[in-house]
Amino acid sequence: MTDGLRLRAPELRGRRWLNTGGVDLDLAALRGRVVVLDFWTFCCVNCLHVLDELRPLEQEFADSLVIVGVHSPKFEHEGRPEAVEAAVERYAVHHPVLDDPELVTWDAYTARAWPTLVVIDPEGYIVGQMSGEGHAHGLATLVRELITEHSAKGTLRQGDSPYVAADEQATAMRFPGKVAHLADGSFVVSDTAHHEVVHLEADLVTERARFGGEGVLNEPQGVLVLPPEAVDRLGYDLLVADTVNHRIASIRLSDGRIRTEAGTGEQLRERSGSGPALKQALSSPWDLAWWIDRAVIAMAGTHQLWALHLAAEPSNNTVAVLAGTSAEGLRDGVADEAWLAQPSGLATSRDGKRVWIADSETSALRSIELTDSGFELTTHIGEGLFDFGFVDGARADARMQHPLGVAEAAGGAVLVADTYNGAVRRFDPATGLLSTVLTDLAEPSDLLPLDDGTVVVVESAAHRVDRRRLPASATAAGDRGSVRRAATDVSPGTLELQVNFAPPTGQKLDDRYGDPTMLMVSSTPEALLRGGAGRAEGLARALEIDPTVGDGVLHISVRAAACDASGPDGEVPEHAACHLYQQDWGIPVRVVDGGDDRLELDLRGV
Repeated sequence: MTDGLRLRAPELRGRRWLNTGGVDLDLAALRGRVVVLDFWTFCCVNCLHVLDELRPLEQEFADSLVIVGVHSPKFEHEGRPEAVEAAVERYAVHHPVLDDPELVTWDAYTARAWPTLVVIDPEGYIVGQMSGEGHAHGLATLVRELITEHSAKGTLRQGDSPYVAADEQATAMRFPGKVAHLADGSFVVSDTAHHEVVHLEADLVTERARFGGEGVLNEPQGVLVLPPEAVDRLGYDLLVADTVNHRIASIRLSDGRIRTEAGTGEQLRERSGSGPALKQALSSPWDLAWWIDRAVIAMAGTHQLWALHLAAEPSNNTVAVLAGTSAEGLRDGVADEAWLAQPSGLATSRDGKRVWIADSETSALRSIELTDSGFELTTHIGEGLFDFGFVDGARADARMQHPLGVAEAAGGAVLVADTYNGAVRRFDPATGLLSTVLTDLAEPSDLLPLDDGTVVVVESAAHRVDRRRLPASATAAGDRGSVRRAATDVSPGTLELQVNFAPPTGQKLDDRYGDPTMLMVSSTPEALLRGGAGRAEGLARALEIDPTVGDGVLHISVRAAACDASGPDGEVPEHAACHLYQQDWGIPVRVVDGGDDRLELDLRGV
């Protein structure tokens, strides 16, 4: 941060305010309160995790703390006013939100990652900045310290929140997520914002039953109809990705029984795991597919695919990572070295040889298959974290924008719910060409081709599931997109990387068993880094930037373990409670003479 210098918080500027009853807020109106700015964008699963982490703080410090969401879009679609409004409702954001489509406030606070949290004291000065998830405990400690300090100084002003709830709308379904087809011609749909799974007749309107509800399911997404042999063996019909409960649940249609098959209800922090499924934490499972006698899980929260092996008794279920290192990005190859980026849609091919993947944050269509050398990932459409658009053609030209659903149609064509383009795209594996078949949809999040040539489309932002007939062709008339976030200019040669981390009051870095920090650095393209790549302890690294590579992305992952220092001399006792802090950054850079030779990132800076 600023080495003791007091830094006045920049003004909050954007297009408009939401959740304030039409009132524009500024820092003067918030003076006297502790303010936490939450820089987020609604495509980002890590941002959604932070929204959940902030809810208890909003309740505990309701009279002294104001949380302000600063919506800073990554994708073009996320900058549309109606899309931001829908996201605020969809994710139950109950605090004021500044809509900042041009990243004016993002730039003023030098944010570098989604999510970023900035703490402002009651006198209007920045006192903390942190990136990523897992900061709830430390944030609560800092807020308590500020309340105590400014109560004593007389600078704390308590009162009601400026939050004003928007009008609620009633629809049969609210932001539905995924759809699956049963053998009798009926369908099941995850009614995400109602926290239910709905069983619909073949007309897609008449309801046969509803399962779950608030307190039972929490924003469910993927629904998987098990094959008959698995139903006979297991005794239930469906698996559900119970996303915000971080678990996989089963539903028995005959009596509505819902049971946990994997997950503890806690969010996974380690980003790896295997063993008994009921003892293993998960992280935002988003979709499911049945492949090689197992359920494949799109583990969006850790950028991985997991495999769930099911037994008649849940205590005998097991899980293991199937693909992905947890690094966020696009890298093909053997599964345990590949990168994914928030996989959100899965579909098994009709011949059973592969699973198609909608890899949303790289706007990519990918697949995993079992080869002679093991499981391998392949990218068919997509280039990287910051490459998107609305263009047909071969991979070098074709672009999508944050797809969430995928399915294989008869004949082998792959249909993709191109969510932020409001379209259905068709990929031909034989030619490698992407085309467009439906447009003007409202955030399609899933699709299901039927044997009669129609396709069932979940239009999440229109709160409906509908059947469409596919035309022979359409055209994607858009262009390649560009992320509004500016690249960081860096000098060729040595770039000093420093990650700042200050443990919360009452905690210390746990060095009883060695260095408790880890820093992993890589780049796209790999040639960008001549030196400094790899994984090692510490929070600082000298990177060597190749002067011949014009631009690229630095991928930086950091982890630090801090434990409660409750010993008599402030040491960490043997059985102390410990906390894991971690964050992934994708930093777009441009190599120019005279650029920065130092890159500082705040994991937790105060």
